Amino acid sequence: MTYLLAGSLETAPAGERFRALVESQDILQLPGAHNGLAAIQVKRAGFQAAYLSGAAMSASMGLPDLGIISVEDVCFFIRQTARASGLPVLVDGDTGYGEALNVMHMVRAFEDAGAAAVHLEDQLLPKKCGHLNDKKLAAPQDMAAKIAAAAKARRHLYIVARTDAAASEGMEGAVARAKLYLEAGADAIFPEALTTPEMFREFARQVDAPLLANMTEFGRTPFLTAQEFQELGYSMVIWPVSSLRVAARAQEQLYATIRDTGATKAILEQMQTRAELYDTIGYHEFEALDASIIATALP
Repeated sequence: MTYLLAGSLETAPAGERFRALVESQDILQLPGAHNGLAAIQVKRAGFQAAYLSGAAMSASMGLPDLGIISVEDVCFFIRQTARASGLPVLVDGDTGYGEALNVMHMVRAFEDAGAAAVHLEDQLLPKKCGHLNDKKLAAPQDMAAKIAAAAKARRHLYIVARTDAAASEGMEGAVARAKLYLEAGADAIFPEALTTPEMFREFARQVDAPLLANMTEFGRTPFLTAQEFQELGYSMVIWPVSSLRVAARAQEQLYATIRDTGATKAILEQMQTRAELYDTIGYHEFEALDASIIATALP
Protein backbone atom coordinates (compact mmCIF):
# COMPACT_ATOMS: atom_id res chain seq x y z
CA MET A 1 0.00 0.00 0.00
CA THR A 2 1.40 3.39 -0.94
CA TYR A 3 1.16 6.45 1.25
CA LEU A 4 -1.94 7.94 -0.39
CA LEU A 5 -4.10 4.86 0.05
CA ALA A 6 -6.53 4.24 2.89
CA GLY A 7 -5.12 2.29 5.83
CA SER A 8 -1.50 2.95 4.89
CA LEU A 9 -0.70 5.77 7.32
CA GLU A 10 1.31 5.09 10.48
CA THR A 11 0.01 6.74 13.64
CA ALA A 12 3.13 6.57 15.84
CA PRO A 13 5.75 9.28 15.19
CA ALA A 14 8.51 8.08 12.88
CA GLY A 15 11.22 8.75 15.45
CA GLU A 16 9.50 6.54 18.02
CA ARG A 17 9.17 3.72 15.51
CA PHE A 18 12.86 4.06 14.63
CA ARG A 19 13.90 4.01 18.29
CA ALA A 20 11.92 0.81 18.88
CA LEU A 21 13.69 -0.86 15.95
CA VAL A 22 17.12 0.17 17.26
CA GLU A 23 16.28 -1.20 20.69
CA SER A 24 15.21 -4.59 19.33
CA GLN A 25 17.57 -7.54 19.66
CA ASP A 26 18.59 -7.79 15.99
CA ILE A 27 20.78 -5.25 14.25
CA LEU A 28 18.74 -2.73 12.25
CA GLN A 29 19.64 -3.05 8.57
CA LEU A 30 19.25 0.21 6.64
CA PRO A 31 19.75 -0.07 2.86
CA GLY A 32 20.18 3.22 1.07
CA ALA A 33 17.16 4.43 -0.92
CA HIS A 34 18.00 7.33 -3.23
CA ASN A 35 14.41 8.04 -4.32
CA GLY A 36 10.81 7.05 -3.67
CA LEU A 37 10.84 4.05 -5.99
CA ALA A 38 13.96 2.66 -4.31
CA ALA A 39 12.32 3.14 -0.91
CA ILE A 40 9.31 1.09 -2.01
CA GLN A 41 11.68 -1.64 -3.19
CA VAL A 42 13.48 -1.56 0.18
CA LYS A 43 10.14 -2.18 1.89
CA ARG A 44 9.07 -4.89 -0.54
CA ALA A 45 12.37 -6.68 0.10
CA GLY A 46 11.37 -6.98 3.76
CA PHE A 47 13.43 -4.27 5.45
CA GLN A 48 11.93 -2.30 8.32
CA ALA A 49 13.72 1.02 7.74
CA ALA A 50 15.72 2.85 5.08
CA TYR A 51 18.66 5.24 4.83
CA LEU A 52 18.93 8.45 2.83
CA SER A 53 22.53 9.25 1.96
CA GLY A 54 23.87 12.74 1.34
CA ALA A 55 26.23 11.33 -1.27
CA ALA A 56 23.35 9.61 -3.06
CA MET A 57 21.15 12.70 -2.95
CA SER A 58 23.98 14.89 -4.23
CA ALA A 59 24.87 12.48 -7.02
CA SER A 60 21.19 12.21 -8.00
CA MET A 61 21.32 15.97 -8.54
CA GLY A 62 24.58 15.74 -10.50
CA LEU A 63 26.61 17.25 -7.66
CA PRO A 64 29.58 16.07 -5.56
CA ASP A 65 29.11 15.28 -1.87
CA LEU A 66 30.71 18.46 -0.53
CA GLY A 67 27.89 19.91 1.54
CA ILE A 68 26.43 21.78 -1.43
CA ILE A 69 22.80 20.68 -1.18
CA SER A 70 20.36 22.54 1.08
CA VAL A 71 17.83 21.61 3.76
CA GLU A 72 15.03 22.02 1.23
CA ASP A 73 16.81 19.79 -1.29
CA VAL A 74 17.03 17.05 1.35
CA CYS A 75 13.39 17.50 2.40
CA PHE A 76 12.37 16.82 -1.21
CA PHE A 77 14.07 13.42 -0.95
CA ILE A 78 12.70 12.75 2.55
CA ARG A 79 9.14 13.35 1.38
CA GLN A 80 9.66 10.88 -1.46
CA THR A 81 11.19 8.07 0.55
CA ALA A 82 9.16 8.35 3.75
CA ARG A 83 5.80 8.84 2.10
CA ALA A 84 6.26 6.32 -0.69
CA SER A 85 7.38 3.50 1.61
CA GLY A 86 5.93 4.36 5.01
CA LEU A 87 9.24 3.21 6.50
CA PRO A 88 11.13 5.16 9.17
CA VAL A 89 14.04 6.83 7.35
CA LEU A 90 17.44 7.76 8.78
CA VAL A 91 18.65 10.89 6.96
CA ASP A 92 22.18 12.18 6.42
CA GLY A 93 22.17 15.71 7.87
CA ASP A 94 25.80 16.45 6.93
CA THR A 95 27.16 19.15 9.28
CA GLY A 96 23.72 20.57 10.10
CA TYR A 97 23.76 23.29 7.40
CA GLY A 98 25.30 25.86 9.72
CA GLU A 99 25.53 26.42 13.46
CA ALA A 100 23.13 25.77 16.34
CA LEU A 101 20.14 27.73 15.05
CA ASN A 102 20.53 26.22 11.57
CA VAL A 103 20.61 22.76 13.12
CA MET A 104 17.36 23.47 14.99
CA HIS A 105 15.75 24.58 11.73
CA MET A 106 17.01 21.43 10.02
CA VAL A 107 15.56 19.18 12.73
CA ARG A 108 12.08 20.69 12.49
CA ALA A 109 12.17 20.71 8.69
CA PHE A 110 13.24 17.06 8.55
CA GLU A 111 10.55 16.03 11.04
CA ASP A 112 7.88 17.89 9.08
CA ALA A 113 9.04 16.16 5.89
CA GLY A 114 8.68 12.74 7.53
CA ALA A 115 12.18 11.79 8.71
CA ALA A 116 12.58 9.38 11.62
CA ALA A 117 16.24 9.99 12.43
CA VAL A 118 19.18 12.16 11.42
CA HIS A 119 22.92 11.91 11.76
CA LEU A 120 25.16 14.95 12.17
CA GLU A 121 28.91 14.88 11.59
CA ASP A 122 31.78 16.77 13.17
CA GLN A 123 33.45 17.93 9.95
CA LEU A 124 33.93 21.50 8.77
CA LEU A 125 32.69 22.70 5.37
CA PRO A 126 33.45 21.84 2.67
CA LYS A 127 32.83 18.42 4.16
CA LYS A 128 33.94 15.21 2.45
CA CYS A 129 32.86 11.62 2.22
CA GLY A 130 34.04 10.01 5.43
CA HIS A 131 36.28 7.59 3.54
CA LEU A 132 38.35 10.30 1.83
CA ASN A 133 41.48 11.94 3.20
CA ASP A 134 42.18 15.46 4.48
CA LYS A 135 38.94 15.90 6.42
CA LYS A 136 38.78 19.00 8.63
CA LEU A 137 37.12 18.53 12.03
CA ALA A 138 35.11 20.96 14.10
CA ALA A 139 36.14 21.54 17.69
CA PRO A 140 34.49 18.94 19.94
CA GLN A 141 32.58 21.56 21.94
CA ASP A 142 31.26 23.17 18.76
CA MET A 143 29.90 19.83 17.58
CA ALA A 144 28.44 19.14 21.04
CA ALA A 145 26.60 22.48 20.82
CA LYS A 146 25.01 21.36 17.54
CA ILE A 147 23.92 18.07 19.10
CA ALA A 148 22.42 19.91 22.07
CA ALA A 149 20.57 22.23 19.68
CA ALA A 150 19.19 19.26 17.73
CA ALA A 151 18.03 17.58 20.95
CA LYS A 152 16.33 20.79 22.09
CA ALA A 153 14.50 21.27 18.79
CA ARG A 154 13.28 17.73 18.18
CA ARG A 155 9.84 16.39 18.93
CA HIS A 156 10.60 12.74 18.16
CA LEU A 157 13.61 12.67 15.81
CA TYR A 158 16.27 10.12 16.74
CA ILE A 159 19.70 11.81 16.78
CA VAL A 160 22.88 10.03 15.72
CA ALA A 161 26.20 11.83 16.19
CA ARG A 162 28.83 10.92 13.62
CA THR A 163 32.50 11.40 14.35
CA ASP A 164 35.18 11.36 11.68
CA ALA A 165 37.95 11.69 14.27
CA ALA A 166 39.44 8.21 14.06
CA ALA A 167 41.56 9.08 11.01
CA SER A 168 43.23 12.14 12.54
CA GLU A 169 42.82 11.80 16.31
CA GLY A 170 42.93 8.03 16.64
CA MET A 171 40.69 5.80 18.72
CA GLU A 172 41.24 7.87 21.85
CA GLY A 173 40.07 11.06 20.18
CA ALA A 174 37.06 9.40 18.52
CA VAL A 175 35.94 7.82 21.79
CA ALA A 176 36.34 11.08 23.72
CA ARG A 177 34.25 12.92 21.14
CA ALA A 178 31.58 10.19 21.18
CA LYS A 179 31.19 10.43 24.95
CA LEU A 180 30.93 14.22 24.76
CA TYR A 181 28.25 14.00 22.06
CA LEU A 182 26.25 11.52 24.14
CA GLU A 183 26.37 13.91 27.09
CA ALA A 184 25.08 16.65 24.77
CA GLY A 185 21.99 14.62 23.87
CA ALA A 186 22.83 12.20 21.06
CA ASP A 187 20.90 8.92 21.07
CA ALA A 188 23.54 6.95 19.17
CA ILE A 189 27.05 7.25 17.75
CA PHE A 190 28.32 6.70 14.21
CA PRO A 191 32.12 6.16 14.16
CA GLU A 192 32.99 6.76 10.52
CA ALA A 193 35.73 5.10 8.45
CA LEU A 194 37.00 2.54 10.93
CA THR A 195 39.35 0.28 9.01
CA THR A 196 39.44 -3.10 10.79
CA PRO A 197 37.06 -5.34 12.71
CA GLU A 198 39.31 -4.84 15.72
CA MET A 199 38.72 -1.07 15.58
CA PHE A 200 34.98 -1.59 15.46
CA ARG A 201 35.16 -3.94 18.44
CA GLU A 202 37.37 -1.61 20.47
CA PHE A 203 35.15 1.39 19.84
CA ALA A 204 32.10 -0.60 20.94
CA ARG A 205 33.94 -1.72 24.07
CA GLN A 206 34.65 1.86 25.07
CA VAL A 207 31.38 3.57 24.08
CA ASP A 208 28.23 2.44 25.88
CA ALA A 209 25.55 3.51 23.41
CA PRO A 210 23.76 2.27 20.29
CA LEU A 211 26.31 2.32 17.45
CA LEU A 212 25.94 2.64 13.68
CA ALA A 213 28.30 1.04 11.17
CA ASN A 214 28.78 2.17 7.58
CA MET A 215 29.22 -0.65 5.06
CA THR A 216 29.97 1.46 2.02
CA GLU A 217 31.67 -0.06 -0.99
CA PHE A 218 35.04 1.20 -2.27
CA GLY A 219 35.90 2.75 1.09
CA ARG A 220 38.21 2.09 4.02
CA THR A 221 35.98 -0.37 5.88
CA PRO A 222 36.42 -4.06 5.01
CA PHE A 223 33.36 -5.94 3.82
CA LEU A 224 31.44 -7.26 6.83
CA THR A 225 27.95 -8.70 7.07
CA ALA A 226 25.18 -7.32 9.26
CA GLN A 227 25.58 -10.30 11.56
CA GLU A 228 29.31 -9.64 11.90
CA PHE A 229 28.67 -6.01 12.80
CA GLN A 230 26.14 -7.12 15.40
CA GLU A 231 28.70 -9.47 16.93
CA LEU A 232 31.13 -6.54 17.09
CA GLY A 233 28.61 -4.57 19.18
CA TYR A 234 26.67 -2.51 16.61
CA SER A 235 22.92 -1.80 16.59
CA MET A 236 22.59 -0.38 13.06
CA VAL A 237 24.29 -0.78 9.69
CA ILE A 238 23.84 1.27 6.51
CA TRP A 239 24.61 0.53 2.86
CA PRO A 240 24.43 4.18 1.84
CA VAL A 241 25.07 4.47 -1.90
CA SER A 242 24.66 0.88 -3.09
CA SER A 243 21.29 1.40 -4.79
CA LEU A 244 22.54 4.48 -6.63
CA ARG A 245 25.72 2.71 -7.77
CA VAL A 246 23.72 -0.19 -9.23
CA ALA A 247 21.18 2.12 -10.89
CA ALA A 248 23.88 4.40 -12.32
CA ARG A 249 25.79 1.49 -13.87
CA ALA A 250 22.58 0.11 -15.40
CA GLN A 251 21.77 3.53 -16.88
CA GLU A 252 25.28 3.80 -18.37
CA GLN A 253 24.75 0.46 -20.09
CA LEU A 254 21.33 1.52 -21.37
CA TYR A 255 22.55 4.76 -22.91
CA ALA A 256 25.58 3.04 -24.44
CA THR A 257 23.27 0.44 -26.01
CA ILE A 258 21.02 3.12 -27.52
CA ARG A 259 24.06 4.99 -28.83
CA ASP A 260 25.65 1.89 -30.36
CA THR A 261 22.56 0.12 -31.74
CA GLY A 262 19.94 2.83 -32.09
CA ALA A 263 17.53 0.72 -30.04
CA THR A 264 16.92 -0.77 -26.58
CA LYS A 265 16.09 -4.29 -27.70
CA ALA A 266 19.50 -5.73 -26.74
CA ILE A 267 19.03 -4.71 -23.12
CA LEU A 268 15.30 -5.46 -22.82
CA GLU A 269 15.75 -8.50 -20.57
CA GLN A 270 17.54 -6.34 -17.99
CA MET A 271 14.56 -4.00 -17.68
CA GLN A 272 11.71 -4.12 -15.21
CA THR A 273 8.58 -4.70 -17.30
CA ARG A 274 5.65 -2.32 -17.37
CA ALA A 275 3.59 -4.81 -15.37
CA GLU A 276 6.34 -5.19 -12.77
CA LEU A 277 6.72 -1.42 -12.41
CA TYR A 278 2.96 -0.94 -12.03
CA ASP A 279 2.91 -3.65 -9.37
CA THR A 280 5.79 -2.01 -7.49
CA ILE A 281 4.21 1.45 -7.35
CA GLY A 282 0.65 0.17 -6.77
CA TYR A 283 -0.72 1.59 -10.00
CA HIS A 284 -3.89 -0.50 -10.01
CA GLU A 285 -4.55 0.23 -6.34
CA PHE A 286 -4.56 3.92 -7.19
CA GLU A 287 -6.96 3.18 -10.06
CA ALA A 288 -9.25 1.28 -7.71
CA LEU A 289 -9.16 4.10 -5.17
CA ASP A 290 -9.95 6.63 -7.86
CA ALA A 291 -12.90 4.52 -9.04
CA SER A 292 -14.27 4.18 -5.50
CA ILE A 293 -14.11 7.93 -4.97
CA ILE A 294 -15.94 8.56 -8.23
CA ALA A 295 -18.58 5.95 -7.41
CA THR A 296 -19.46 7.57 -4.07
CA ALA A 297 -19.43 11.20 -5.24
CA LEU A 298 -22.76 13.07 -5.04
CA PRO A 299 -24.25 14.18 -8.36
